[in-house]
Amino acid sequence: MNGYKLGVLYGEGIGPEITKSTVDILKAASDKIGISFEFVELPMGWEGIEKYQSPMPQYTKDELQKCHAWIMGPHDSASYPDQYKMERNPSGELRHYFELYANVRPAKNIPGIKGVVENTDLVIFRENTEGFYSDRNMALGTGEWQVTDDIVISAGVFSRKAIERIALEAFRMVEKRRKKVTIVHKANVIKLCSGLFKRVCLEVAKDFPDVQVDDYHIDAATAHLVRHSKDFDVIVTENMFGDILSDLTGELVGSLGLAPSINTNDRQAMAQAAHGSAPDIAGQNIANPTGIIFSTVMLMEWLSARHQDLKLKETAELIEKAVFKTMDEGVKTPDLQGTASTAEFTESIMTNIGCLS
Repeated sequence: MNGYKLGVLYGEGIGPEITKSTVDILKAASDKIGISFEFVELPMGWEGIEKYQSPMPQYTKDELQKCHAWIMGPHDSASYPDQYKMERNPSGELRHYFELYANVRPAKNIPGIKGVVENTDLVIFRENTEGFYSDRNMALGTGEWQVTDDIVISAGVFSRKAIERIALEAFRMVEKRRKKVTIVHKANVIKLCSGLFKRVCLEVAKDFPDVQVDDYHIDAATAHLVRHSKDFDVIVTENMFGDILSDLTGELVGSLGLAPSINTNDRQAMAQAAHGSAPDIAGQNIANPTGIIFSTVMLMEWLSARHQDLKLKETAELIEKAVFKTMDEGVKTPDLQGTASTAEFTESIMTNIGCLS
């Protein structure tokens, strides 16, 4: 293709700083590789509320429909006016609206970053549209009901369609890796919902006879990840369990602030760091942009596979090498015991992009 249209949603808190850093780095790498991007800046969060009376305006969603993919900064939905707090937050709304059913969250040790564990390289495939996340598992309404002042009921939704497609994504990925899939569930207690998840994943596994398959209850999985994270390859699980496990594994390999992710369907993808908006350090030029940078690396890899464009893969590899080289040179933000500002860290990566072959 001659070029790709990428949406950019800067977000709130540290979002504008780290997202700008990422876009600048992507521009530098794509210019060197010789690939063209059109960046479409779109409102969300407070900007959306002020302009369109919505934290995720229909205008933004309409424009994202025209994009190949987009980069989304973190949002601070806890600070929104009360009338918006019962709505899906911007991230949840985009996952629901575009049916971005696969949330892919890798956890891998990074050279020069000391983690709690070593020799870990795993990927979590989190079903992104159902489960116990009541804000996105209903066609209408939130999926929660307050029966009395003291009683609340929350619905969990599990469908064969949603389970099959996330399982297929996990098993397709594992064919390129170490050929081991772990199913995480709670079928011993949540017998119907979680039982269906486990059963359908095992049915999908029959079409991949060369893949080793095991399963853990969610509580056991957390313990085994702390003790034996290097033994895991690809994990497939439902929405809430995947959210919790990916935060755990991100911290195990170094820091949740470094943890990347993408959200995908069969047509589009959204790069989004796993961490939040950190409003306490917003505007101080000390935020670490690595999580959203690596999320964008994942986005380039996804686009490369979808469009059979090796230049996108080269762009991803160049950015990753430049980040690793920058960290190896000791240029790190304060959260990693470094002294570099966000801008200095970004500039160092861009310099290394220019130097690397």
